[in-house]
Amino acid sequence: MKFQHVNLGQTVLKYQVPYDIFISLNTIYQNEFKNLPPANKTLVGKIQNEHSVFYNGDDTKDIKGHNFLPYDILKWFEDVYKHYLDFNQIINYNLHINSIWINEMKEHEYNPIHIHRGSLFTGLSSVMILDLPDTYGVEYSAKDKPQNGALNMFGSSTGQFAKTDYTPAIRTGDFYVFPYDMRHCVYPFNSTNQTRRTLAANCDVDYNPIENRGACAR
Repeated sequence: MKFQHVNLGQTVLKYQVPYDIFISLNTIYQNEFKNLPPANKTLVGKIQNEHSVFYNGDDTKDIKGHNFLPYDILKWFEDVYKHYLDFNQIINYNLHINSIWINEMKEHEYNPIHIHRGSLFTGLSSVMILDLPDTYGVEYSAKDKPQNGALNMFGSSTGQFAKTDYTPAIRTGDFYVFPYDMRHCVYPFNSTNQTRRTLAANCDVDYNPIENRGACAR
């Protein structure tokens, strides 16, 4: 499985989504849009179109169990999460994909700094890039360091020379996996009638942190 590693104290792994999975997810979203449950009440994003395609957590007044995804797509997500945990030498764990939803941001919408959780506080967040606008509009300052529409992740390292902030040059088909408690956000963009479509997924990881402490866990 091809991937890129970014160390922010905690691990970010970037994968490339297989073409058939990528096309299927966009097609499911477009064909089933009218049937997809709104996810706004369960999320912090300041985004009008946030719709769930999979939920396997406890039923609440805001969201109940549902699934619009075929087995092969769910299996691919599970395989990626297992690869992430193996890379980080986590052993004796149980996985549970909790929720998957799609955000379609219009100009001026944004996602504030936040973390994720599922049925547990321990687990993996992930962001997949499904579609991007041709332009994010005018950068009113520092045009050499564009931030409109940017995804930002913030690690937990401290001390001199630590690399803690990560602003990837996102492309369609990218899939970023990182821990639930890694803070991240998406900045707004302007001056375009196009949208920025991303998928987010939460996977609970039930494991023993003492047993998994340090490289000697292997």
